Amino acid sequence: MNPHRPTGSTGPGAPAGGTDAAAVRRRTLRTAAMALGAGALAAGYLWHTDPHQPGQLLLPCPFRLLTGLLCPFCGGTRMAYDLMHGDVATAFHDNAVLLVLGVPALAYALTRWLADGLRGRRRPMKPTARGNAVLLGTAAVWLVARNLVG
Repeated sequence: MNPHRPTGSTGPGAPAGGTDAAAVRRRTLRTAAMALGAGALAAGYLWHTDPHQPGQLLLPCPFRLLTGLLCPFCGGTRMAYDLMHGDVATAFHDNAVLLVLGVPALAYALTRWLADGLRGRRRPMKPTARGNAVLLGTAAVWLVARNLVG
């Protein structure tokens, strides 16, 4: 018996019975609290670190270091900094696709995961084959477009 998986559920998103639902809720709250804490620490650091200025202590993009090209996520740190400081236009300039598609999609997925977890239902965050194809296709088109346009 796996102590990390409720035994009463019949699959992803299925309601868990009795104490299993309570365990799913506790695990969801614990995971959400840890993620929120880590995000708050990262946001606090980023608030005081302007990624638009050279010489800041931030993680470089490995794809850009190896190829010299912008990856689909390049500009994400600058975008987050600009959003935290209320500059949506500059955030859009930093990474338009990540702002317009990525942020809402992530918010939707996390909200669904949290809502189901609080209801005692397990929802593994695993994209479907179609979701993977859409994600990879969008990323590939954005990678080519942003490197051709400059």
